[in-house]
Amino acid sequence: MAAPDGTDGNTSEDRQHHHKPKNKKKMNKATEEKEGSSNDQLVNGESEPSTSGIAKAGSIGVGTQVSPMPPEVERYMRKMQLQNQREFQFWNTQPVPKISEEIDANVNEAIEPPKPLSEIKQEPYNLPAGFKWDTLDLLNEEVLQNLYNLLNENYVEDDDNMFRFDYSREFLRWALMPPGWKPQWHVGVRIIKSNRLVGFISAVPARIRIYDHQQEMVEINFLCVHKKLRSKRLAPVLIKEITRRTHVTGIFQAVYTAGVLLPKPVASCRYWHRSLNPKKLIEVKFSHLGKNMTIQRTLKLYKLPTQTATTGFRRLKLDDVEQCHNLLAEYLQKFDLAPVFSKEEFVHWFLPQDKIIDSYVVENEGKISDFISYYTLPSTVMHHPTYKTLKAAYSFYNVSTNTPWKVLMKDALVTAKNSNFDVFNALDLMENSEFLEELKFGQGDGHLQYYLYNWRCAKMAPAKVGLVLQ
Repeated sequence: MAAPDGTDGNTSEDRQHHHKPKNKKKMNKATEEKEGSSNDQLVNGESEPSTSGIAKAGSIGVGTQVSPMPPEVERYMRKMQLQNQREFQFWNTQPVPKISEEIDANVNEAIEPPKPLSEIKQEPYNLPAGFKWDTLDLLNEEVLQNLYNLLNENYVEDDDNMFRFDYSREFLRWALMPPGWKPQWHVGVRIIKSNRLVGFISAVPARIRIYDHQQEMVEINFLCVHKKLRSKRLAPVLIKEITRRTHVTGIFQAVYTAGVLLPKPVASCRYWHRSLNPKKLIEVKFSHLGKNMTIQRTLKLYKLPTQTATTGFRRLKLDDVEQCHNLLAEYLQKFDLAPVFSKEEFVHWFLPQDKIIDSYVVENEGKISDFISYYTLPSTVMHHPTYKTLKAAYSFYNVSTNTPWKVLMKDALVTAKNSNFDVFNALDLMENSEFLEELKFGQGDGHLQYYLYNWRCAKMAPAKVGLVLQ
C-alpha cells in the first residue's frame, strides 16, 4: 500500500485536516520546503481552473472555427501534461485507477489479486548509505519521544511558518495502537552514526465497507521525512517498505487521505471551521476580521451558551458501549464508504481520554438516541509573544436519531468551548451539511481527497462518505 505521497519520491506528509476558511491563511503540508525542487510539487486540484471546458474542446468537429486558447488555459494544459508525465510517474506504477479513468457504477473490485507469500519480498528494501531501518517500539517512552520530536519539528506547517501541528504523545499511541496493531507497521528510518530518527510511516488495521463489500485493509498515516533529508529520496523507500510489510501479513488494500490530487480520488470532501475563541484566532493571525466587522460584533456573532440544552446530554461511559456501538453501526449503513467497528475498536476510538478524544451521548429513560465525538489536535503558535498553542477540535463520528442536528451539534460546540478549544473543525461528509451553515461554520479553502489502494469503484459524493481518519 502506498502512502499519500504527492510526488515521485517527495513527501507531502499526511492528510490536510487543517484548511482554514477561505479568508484565512491555508495550513498546508510541510512539503519540500527549500530543500526540495518546486518542479516536483503536485498540481493541487482545488486551486486550479475547472477542466470541464477543456474536455469539451476535444469533441469539436473538422472545419469548426476555434478561438485561440487563453494563455491561462494553455499553461494549465501544459501543467496537466507534466502532471501525467512526472508527478504521477510513481502512481502510474501502482494498482490505483488512472486519473482520467471512468469507472462504471457497478464496478467494486480489487485491481490486483492477492499475492502468495512466496512472491513477496521477505527482506527490507535497501536504504541510502548511512541510514538504517528501525521498527519503533511505541511502548518505550524514549522511542515515543523520538517520534514526537520528528513529527513536531517536521510534519505539518502552514505556508508562513506560523503554526505547526503538535500531536501529543498520548494521541500518537491512540492513533497508532488500536486493536490489532502490529509493531512492524511502525516503520522508522534512523541515521546510523547518531541513531537519530529521521523518517517514519505507519499503518493500522481497519475493516472498511465499500458500497456493499467489506474489506480488510490498513489506514496509512504519518509519512514524514526530516526537512533537511528530503533530497535523499527516503519517502519512496518508506512507501515501498510499508507496502511490503502489509503484504507479508496478507493485506493488499489501503485507505488514505491527502490534500493533493493523486490518481484517483474515490471522494472529495471539504473542511469547515467554527470559531470558538475568535479574538485569539484573530490575534495569532489564524483568521481575520470580516468585512464591516469589529471585534465586538465578531464576539457576539460566535457567542455560545455556557450550558448544553439537550435533556440527557452527558459524557459517554463504559456502560454505554453496547448501545452506542449498535447505534453507530446502524447509522453508518447509510453511507457508501464506512468503517466496520468491533466493540473493542469502539471502546478504543470513542471512550473519552483527556487531550485525545471526547464523546457524548443523549440518554433518556435508559435509551441512547444520539451520539457525538471529536478528537483533539493542537498546533504550536510560533513567534507570538503571548500565545503558544492553538487548540482545535475535529468532529469525528456523530449520530442523530432524536435530537435535531443543529441542537445536538450546538451542544458539542458548547462542550468544546467549555474545554477551552479555540476552533471546531468538521468535514462536509455524512450528514454534517445539516448543521454547518446554521451553526456558523465557515467553509475552508481546500479539499480532502479520499483514496483506496488496489481497489476500483465508482466515485461517491461527500454526503455518502462515512469514514473519518485522524
